[in-house]
Amino acid sequence: MPTTPATDDAHWMRLALGEARAAAQAGEVPVGAVVVKDGQVIAIGRNAPIEGHDPTAHAEIVALRAAAQALGNYRLDGCTLYVTLEPCAMCSGAMLHARLSRVVFGTADPKTGAAGSVLDLFGHAQINHQTEVRGGVLAEEGALLLRDFFKDRRVNLHPLREDALRTSEACFAGLPDYPWAPHYLSDLPALAGLRLHYLDEGPKQGAPLTYLCLHGNPAWSYLYRKMIPSWVVSGARVVAPDLIGFGRSDKPKKDGAHRFGWHRQVLLEFVERLDLRHVVLVVQDWGGLLGLTLPMEAPSRYAGLLVMNTTLATGDVPLPPGFLAWRKMCAQNPGFDVARLFARGNPHMSPEECQAYNAPFPDRGHRAALRAFPPMVPEHTQDEGAVLGRRARDFWSGQWQGQSLMVIGQQDPVLGEPVMRALHASIRGCPPPMLLPHAGHFVQEHGEAIAQAAVHYFTPR
Repeated sequence: MPTTPATDDAHWMRLALGEARAAAQAGEVPVGAVVVKDGQVIAIGRNAPIEGHDPTAHAEIVALRAAAQALGNYRLDGCTLYVTLEPCAMCSGAMLHARLSRVVFGTADPKTGAAGSVLDLFGHAQINHQTEVRGGVLAEEGALLLRDFFKDRRVNLHPLREDALRTSEACFAGLPDYPWAPHYLSDLPALAGLRLHYLDEGPKQGAPLTYLCLHGNPAWSYLYRKMIPSWVVSGARVVAPDLIGFGRSDKPKKDGAHRFGWHRQVLLEFVERLDLRHVVLVVQDWGGLLGLTLPMEAPSRYAGLLVMNTTLATGDVPLPPGFLAWRKMCAQNPGFDVARLFARGNPHMSPEECQAYNAPFPDRGHRAALRAFPPMVPEHTQDEGAVLGRRARDFWSGQWQGQSLMVIGQQDPVLGEPVMRALHASIRGCPPPMLLPHAGHFVQEHGEAIAQAAVHYFTPR
């Protein structure tokens, strides 16, 4: 018994629904597509903008590209494209340009549908000379996929990506002097679904200052626990994110996921999303390598700089011997005990405080950032981040208009006083540094006195 076009359409749409389910399993909005010619599937596609970091990677576009490659021609005469959701304007335009014979979609899209719901590009005879459209094929099945997907997203606002790990909340239970509520973001474009943790204390509106606290490697926002209370009491807002790979933030499984430019982009988008203003940028270690490159992109957001043992990696100045020794140690001993590192340089810390720095890294799989960050410091002029470092140096020396306060831990063997004196010379208008003779690399472990000095120095009179 010969099949009718209606049953054929349902058959091919079920294949497209299979692609939509695959998209959902990958964390993408469940939309799938197939291209059929002469009764044969010549191409398939599923939604993949997150996976591919590609805003055009809708299921229809992916399928159209594959079909054009299969036929060796971008004109797809005689082909039918089946897609589970009504195409948007971008995809509809591509379909018309491909000269498809037919477009068959499942569920109507009342928000962005361009095949009759919001607008009808196919209804314009001036641009559509050949493509027929049919909607509503297995529409309920496609709609159910979408409803289930977004229901799950509402229940789990921050689903864990398959290529990442998330430290159990049990690891953070009962940490000393860290009482603050966690906040999370996962919808910044650069995050691509990874969950970023941050602290956000004090008034969200009307604060005279916002202290933006950036940690380094192998620390996390716990590093600022001795400084946050003084700033909140002063009436300021305090924001302290955990870089991806650290603290409560998600941890990509692969070392290669970490790149200078990507981490910087996350921070730029984070500042924009929270609309941080009157910012005192607080940096140390990698918080400075990344953070010192931020204000030049939006100088009006920044009022001050509190800079502790860090540097600008520009590629045209040799890296400090102490850092090179640290990098060698990390390469030779990638499983080093983070708590022991803090205890050695900070004998005044309790064992419980030191162990808090181990909390985010319960096993080797959670330590990709700890392995990736030391070799990621730009060493040569063409290394990623080096050009940004040189631009930032020019900004701080010639264009910076805010207040600056430098604090130097004089016992730091990695980025100690000589390194900080060189950085001091590059910061326009920076007064003589505050010297801490008993502090090492992790200056924030002496943070209460620093925080009080910052309140006195930065608070508007």
